[in-house]
Amino acid sequence: MSTTTVAPPAPPARQQPSGKGGADSRIGLRAHVRHTGALVRRNLLWIKQDAESMFDAVLMPIVFTLLFVYVFGGSVGQALGGGREEYVQYVIPGLMAMMGMNMAMGVGTGFNQDFQTGVMDRFRSLPIGRSSVMIAKIVVEMLRMLVATAILLVVALCIGFDVESVPGLLASIGLALAFGVALMWIFLTMGVVMKSAQAIQGMGFLVLMPLQFGSSIFAPTKSMPGWLQAFTDYNPLSSLADAARGLMNGGMPIAHDVWVTLIWSVALTAIMAPIAIHKFRTKT
Repeated sequence: MSTTTVAPPAPPARQQPSGKGGADSRIGLRAHVRHTGALVRRNLLWIKQDAESMFDAVLMPIVFTLLFVYVFGGSVGQALGGGREEYVQYVIPGLMAMMGMNMAMGVGTGFNQDFQTGVMDRFRSLPIGRSSVMIAKIVVEMLRMLVATAILLVVALCIGFDVESVPGLLASIGLALAFGVALMWIFLTMGVVMKSAQAIQGMGFLVLMPLQFGSSIFAPTKSMPGWLQAFTDYNPLSSLADAARGLMNGGMPIAHDVWVTLIWSVALTAIMAPIAIHKFRTKT
């Protein structure tokens, strides 16, 4: 009589963390915070090694302030009922509102370049929260935005800008940061789905230039044609710039503009953050 030996079933293979998604649901909040902190430190070290990446944050506030004040300040200041000094008080809060838009576009191009160089493939192969990678990018860009805002204010004070309310100044910076973060989620999504950093820059300029110049950032909207005034009334940049002016200089109602800016910021973040994270998880 022959006997048959039956081999025991092999143990199930241990599943490795997938680079396409699912990792966030298995990682706790403390681990998310730890991963985000490590990635923030990595991004800051990269900036330290590549100091040229800070040129936009350092030079752009200086160039824009001097350009608009000394090229357009005299004529626009007269329209405001004063001169260049009056225009300085008008344009500096507007330029602060503009900083977030320019910094946001840099997030998208840098994120896309990380994909092109293979850095993101390495991150997605690690057992870390996928959202941590994107949040770390935003945290570092917020720090860059604060640097740009500080330089803008130093230059503004040197050419005669007066801050009427320090709490109002801090509130204006907070509003600009909130709106800038909302825009960063849009550009992070573009960084994932678009094929090149050049494409992101081109699309960004096509969208940002009309938003910037079709607003109250650089000049009052009263002299604009009716159809353009209708656009500026719904442009969130106009609300942000007007809210910053009211908070910093006083003399105008601010509640409506502050609420409009906050609503835009929360709505854009609530819509675009999940989309950006989902696209990052599922990108092939």
